[in-house]
Amino acid sequence: MDTPLRKNSDTPLRNVRPNIVQSIRAYRIPDLQAAAETLGAHFLYANLAHAQTKADILELLATQFHLPAHFGKNWDALYDCLTDPIHKAGQQPGFVVVLDQIPTTPKFDKEVREQLLDAFRDAADYWAERKVPFRCFYSFL
Repeated sequence: MDTPLRKNSDTPLRNVRPNIVQSIRAYRIPDLQAAAETLGAHFLYANLAHAQTKADILELLATQFHLPAHFGKNWDALYDCLTDPIHKAGQQPGFVVVLDQIPTTPKFDKEVREQLLDAFRDAADYWAERKVPFRCFYSFL
């Protein structure tokens, strides 16, 4: 007998921890989007290929994630936008986030890339405490 729970367990995310930030590896973006739809989760996608700096990344995330106009364009404000207003909106079904083509430029070096990913790791921890899946996948340019 095929139940909705079985269908959910057959998604490409069945072997991915519910709260994690990881390399996109073998996952394809359309498959992640389809999995989010199957699970009823929010799907957030940002293509960061044209960014050169931290400011560029934050601007692209603000635009592509439709962050509020008051977004402060820093790591703390990003974390706040990924957690607080959404939590206050009520019960959440979960999240699948894709950060596609994070730059590897001199002005967006390893330390700054880690700060970006740390904001998403902190958001994953926040949602884990509330038993809400938050899976973030990323790739580098």
